[in-house]
Amino acid sequence: MRALVATGYGDPEQLTIAELAIPRPGPGQILVKIAASSINPTDLRVITGGYRDLVDLQFPYTLGNEFAGTVTEAGPDVTRFHVGDEIFGLALPRQLRSAADPVRPSLSTGALADYAVFEADTPALGHRPAALGAEQAASLLIAGGTTLAIMDTADISPGESVLVIGATGAVGLTLIPNLATAGAEITATARTTEAADLLRSLGAHHTVGYDDYPTGVDVVLNLALFADGLPAAARSLRPGGRLISIVFPPPEPRQLERDDVKLAFVMHMGDETNGAWAVAEAATAGRLSTPIARRYSLDDGVEAAIDYARRHPLGKIVVTV
Repeated sequence: MRALVATGYGDPEQLTIAELAIPRPGPGQILVKIAASSINPTDLRVITGGYRDLVDLQFPYTLGNEFAGTVTEAGPDVTRFHVGDEIFGLALPRQLRSAADPVRPSLSTGALADYAVFEADTPALGHRPAALGAEQAASLLIAGGTTLAIMDTADISPGESVLVIGATGAVGLTLIPNLATAGAEITATARTTEAADLLRSLGAHHTVGYDDYPTGVDVVLNLALFADGLPAAARSLRPGGRLISIVFPPPEPRQLERDDVKLAFVMHMGDETNGAWAVAEAATAGRLSTPIARRYSLDDGVEAAIDYARRHPLGKIVVTV
């Protein structure tokens, strides 16, 4: 089978489409024929060595977290899924086990491939509703599930001012309409006129650059900054304000250089409240939608990864198989 793999640490230009053996499912596992997958920040950060202090990769390493596809084989003890089921979900490649849910880890052999093996018993996988197309499903779970988790944690009240940093990523583009529905006064970061126009069309009231944050806001949602950018983000908050970050590793209060704000970290793991079932329900009800910027075939998977890394698309990069 074909797979998008890294043969060593390096930039996405060094990825390759390799021929690998089709993996076999063991007890509690399913084999899925992939219909669509997508490129995510984790894919690129892992292969460039960004998580090397947590895991030292063994190569070749197959990329891919989000997917939609068809079950073609079920291993022993699997009762939740059957051959022919259309499913979708989120699963970390097995080598990233340390970052997965410690109780019910959602792991795979890598979803940017013709076939992948997944753990069946996890809320991060679910049946794909007919109303949810494969490409949409393969692009929605991380951004949609993270949006649900942020909205639950942030508990936005109508009229509260919210600064969204990293708003033009997939999470931001999915989150902005939900903040607007909640009645927030939204300021979002944007580097280009095209990005600003898109954010305003989704519900943002104001757009700013990364060096022009407003002050006195109630909530900061950090979707992009690492630790060195947090003090500037925190300075935009009013006393007693809230800063919620999704950027791994979890920030520490001392990194904010303020002790009068509330700090929270959200890491979407695909549990019952924001996993596949919850995301599918919200998407089919019209409450969640993630824009797709461009589509590539698996044969062009290297170009898809380069596009994501170098051209900063406004929306997801989907790879069809």
